[in-house]
Amino acid sequence: MLVDVMNMEGQKVSEIELPADIFEAPVYMDLMHQAYVRQMANKRLGTHETKTRGQVSGGGKRPWRQKGTGRARQGSIRAAQWKGGGKIHTPHMRDYSKAMPRKMRRAALRSALSVKAAEQSLVVVDDLKLVEPKTRFMANSLTALVGESSALVLIPNKEEHEGVLRATRNLPDAKVMLANYLNIRDLLVFDKLVMPVAAIDVIQSYLG
Repeated sequence: MLVDVMNMEGQKVSEIELPADIFEAPVYMDLMHQAYVRQMANKRLGTHETKTRGQVSGGGKRPWRQKGTGRARQGSIRAAQWKGGGKIHTPHMRDYSKAMPRKMRRAALRSALSVKAAEQSLVVVDDLKLVEPKTRFMANSLTALVGESSALVLIPNKEEHEGVLRATRNLPDAKVMLANYLNIRDLLVFDKLVMPVAAIDVIQSYLG
């Protein structure tokens, strides 16, 4: 697939051929859905906890004797039907994480990248360089590149693009991410994918 290479002002400077095995791969919608569900499930902490009747303090003595009062028999004031008692059928700490083979995860990423390419939602730039690491410069560049759309910006490494990270931090509709941290959720959430030519090599190193 041949796409245009832009500069930070939104002007075409050259063209580049994208790897067909990544950006023209078969699209598996069910695999993308499974990868998305897995990522969202693994994000859950699972630290919610409620107390059962055995964990609530008090309630050691029966509130009244078994027979002769005319009332229903009760064994503890910490039973679930009492105010302040333990809870039943309520959340407890658990692990929500789901397993998914690496080959399936990478196939889902290739599918998502192929969808972006087919929708012409990929923006390739020659290099991500700002005059100063200020938000307004990054905002102007993204407006020139993607207009009003939200953008996921990939960088090949952190050392050379620290200014881009700082400049994008306060932009509500943009996010900067290392190319080797690419994930299915961010690919699906953001409208456009902006990446320099060097980031394509990083993606190809583990998806190609």
